[in-house]
Formats: sequence, structure tokens, C-alpha cells
Amino acid sequence: MTDDVKARYRRYLEQAWTADGERLDALAAELVTPDFVIHQARTDGAPAEQVRGPAALTQLIRESCALFRDVSTVIEVGPIVDGDLVAAHWRFHGTYAGGMPGATAEPGTKVQFAGTDILRSSGDRFAEYWVVSEGMSLMAQLGVGQG
Repeated sequence: MTDDVKARYRRYLEQAWTADGERLDALAAELVTPDFVIHQARTDGAPAEQVRGPAALTQLIRESCALFRDVSTVIEVGPIVDGDLVAAHWRFHGTYAGGMPGATAEPGTKVQFAGTDILRSSGDRFAEYWVVSEGMSLMAQLGVGQG
């Protein structure tokens, strides 16, 4: 079971976050439950519990990835499995493509930031996702609020 959860997490991080179109939709349906919940600080103020299901995951990935190209994410710690939970610490590297409201950085700016994921498994899919990332570091690299 532990190896299955680790492999599922690697697919989640390494494949889902680089997929697009129908492939992303298919991966999300394979990896998360229909009532999958994303627990994440939201800039629109909506409670995390309103962000549910594979479609919410694909929207999060599409919105996030639209801002960057040449993306790579490296797992620095983990994945570590404890019961139905898996956790990992990762580092994101990418090139800013433009489009973030308030950003003063030029497209082509190289960025990197780190984060930690915790996902809860239910059967053979993930049911919940908690993410904590260095969002303030990313905003500083993009010049948000410095204009």
C-alpha cells in the first residue's frame, strides 16, 4: 500500500502538474475522488470546502500553469506515507510567462519557490489536499505589490 500511495503522489506531482487538455482531465479523474477537497489559502476569499472534485483540481492546475513555462518540480523530501496520508516537500522552477495581476516582472523571469503537500487517500484515489507554499516569495520574485 505504501508504495502505491508514493507512486500515486509522484503521478500527481510529476504528471498531473505538467499535463494539459484531455490528459489532465483523465489524470484528475484517475487520481482524485469525486468529492476531492483542496485546502488552500485562496485569493478570492472563498472557503476551501467550496473547491471540490476533479474539475476543481484541473482548474487549479490550469490557472497555475498558465503563468509559467519550462516548469520542473523536484521532490526534496518524501514522499512520506503514514496511514492514509502522504506528505512531500517540493521545489518549483519555472519561467514566468506573464499574466499575473499586479506583477511587474517581465515575461521570461526565472522563478523558484518551495512548498509542502499533504494528501489523504481514500481507496485508490486522493480525497483531500493541503498545500502550503512560499507564495510570498513567488510574489516578491514577480514584483507583485512593488509597482
